[in-house]
Parts: sequence; C-alpha cells; structure tokens
Amino acid sequence: MDVRLSLDELGDGLGQAATVLRANAMAARLDTAVPTCPGWTVQHLVAHVGMAHRWAASHVTGSPIGTPESLEAQAESEPDLLGWFDEGATALLQALVDAPDDLQAFVFLKNAPAPKVFWTRRQCHETTIHAVDAIAARLGRPPERSETWIGERLALDGIDELLSGFVPRRSQGIHPPDETVVLVRPDDSAVAWRLGMGPDHPVEVTVVDPASPAAYGTVDRELTGHPVDLYLRLWNRSADVDPWWHDLVTITWK
Repeated sequence: MDVRLSLDELGDGLGQAATVLRANAMAARLDTAVPTCPGWTVQHLVAHVGMAHRWAASHVTGSPIGTPESLEAQAESEPDLLGWFDEGATALLQALVDAPDDLQAFVFLKNAPAPKVFWTRRQCHETTIHAVDAIAARLGRPPERSETWIGERLALDGIDELLSGFVPRRSQGIHPPDETVVLVRPDDSAVAWRLGMGPDHPVEVTVVDPASPAAYGTVDRELTGHPVDLYLRLWNRSADVDPWWHDLVTITWK
C-alpha cells in the first residue's frame, strides 16, 4: 500500500511546480496579496520559496549557506526577483540530479526516505503548495481543483508526506484535549491514514486499507474527498478548509 512517487516523478513535479509558481507570480504582480498566506505578498512568497530552494540545495551539496532569514532579506533587495528565483530552482534541480543515490545529508521529518529522495520530495511539495498560493494571488481566492495542474498521484504522495512526516513531530504541537482517532480517506484510493491523537503523546500514524474497517477500528473524525481536494484542504489551501483541522494542525517546515 505504498503511494510514494518515484524519484524521477518527484523531480518532474518539482520542476513543473516551479514553472507554475513563476508564471502565476508574474501574472499576479509582486505587490499582490496572497489570500492563502495572510500578510504575504507575491514578493514575499517568491522570496520564501527561492530561499527554501537554496537552503535545500545547501544540504544536498554540503555547501555552507546563510540563514533562511538572511536569504529572504537578500531576495527582498533583488532587482530581478523572478530571475533570482529561476537561478535557485535550476541550481536545486541540478544539485539533486548530481547527488549520489547514497547521499548522506540532514533530514527533518519522521519516517523520512533516504536523503536524496527526501529533499526531492520535500521541495516538490514545498514548491507545489506555494505554486497554489501564486495561483490564489492571481485569482484573488483559493483555486478550485480544476484550476490547478496537480494530479492524483502527486496529491496522494503529498498527503502521505504531510501525515506520516510532519504531523507526528512533537514540534507541531498537536495536542487535542481528548484521545481522538482521525481517518484520512481519499476517494477511490487503496490507502487511508489512521491518526491516533491525544493530549500527552505524539500523533501515531498508520497506513491502513480503507476497505477494511477492522484495520482501523472506530474513528471520531473522518476527512474524505478527491485526492487533490484533500491535499489542498489538509494544507489549508482550499476554500473548503475543515475548521477543526485548521485549528489543530499548524505545520512548521523545518
């Protein structure tokens, strides 16, 4: 029951998302507000993702680099911010291509794959979700599924990274007042995710067969929908955000 994309698919997804982000940032203009990131403009969005690309590449190549804060400050003063973004995306993709399969590098998520796959996957979804933000800036609202380019396989991989990698970390601060079992079940998918939450322990995540209730038992809440819709909802990039999930899960990316 593995929904993870191959390394080549993740690399293609990263490149495609960078292209979508750039095109929509250009169309929206840099001073436009980003509805899905309150308080941000497109300029801030592009600077943030360009920083993330450089920060990721530094771990892949083992080359020291400035702090995320200094990189974003550098971006704010760039006369050609989109050109600066292009340079960072290209350098990241090249670093990932050149990296050995047995790369030894820092990773920061639970249940992380090998470092080369980890960084390709992380930046694929980092860039994809922020490309959705760029679309939202152009539209003036969160996009519908049909207004994105995201496919079901990429969405399922992204749901898995979020639920299996980010959510179980203690740093996410997910501590509901009572023991709670959540089932995340994408439509027509061979897998679902059972999340066991409580006030005094990290979230326990199990991949289960959605067609076998005995595999996951009684649940208190169930999140369902088309894989792409669910991907956007879980990352709080949808007009149809579940308020309970939004209040409970605040993702920190490092």
